[in-house]
Amino acid sequence: MNTISKTLLGAVLALASIAGAWAQAAAPVTVLAPWARASVQGQRASGAFMTLVAQEPLTLVGAASPVAGLAEVHEMKMEGDVMRMRPVAELKLEPNRPVQLKPGGHHLMLQELKAPLAANTRIPLTLSFKTSSGELRELALQVPVSAVPPREAGAADAHGHGHGKH
Repeated sequence: MNTISKTLLGAVLALASIAGAWAQAAAPVTVLAPWARASVQGQRASGAFMTLVAQEPLTLVGAASPVAGLAEVHEMKMEGDVMRMRPVAELKLEPNRPVQLKPGGHHLMLQELKAPLAANTRIPLTLSFKTSSGELRELALQVPVSAVPPREAGAADAHGHGHGKH
């Protein structure tokens, strides 16, 4: 092998190494029954719901979607006689313990919608997780949009809690 070939091979291997370092492994999470609530013209927010099952300890630290100016992990809980909704910075996932993101509990809030979410379509949604070693991992999804929860989401998701207004 001549000097030019060795130099070229070295450069290709170096680039492949850098590209490998930039490549990010998908988060080790199974997503069950994902769906986003359909919205109407003028509605600025909606929710996305699913069940997450991590294969290792993970923390859900964020979400993003091109259909929304802002996507956040939210929780709803009773404070006295009032149901309050607020963003949370993170949501811990234990291995093999399902965590439901559902109406009336933890969920993904899609705010500043750029257009209505039409039933019987899909929206891109990326979930961001942090591993126990602090590594950031992402999981890209195509989430079905529906006016009602899918049957596999379970009866607990069948009731609405006014996610259209935030």
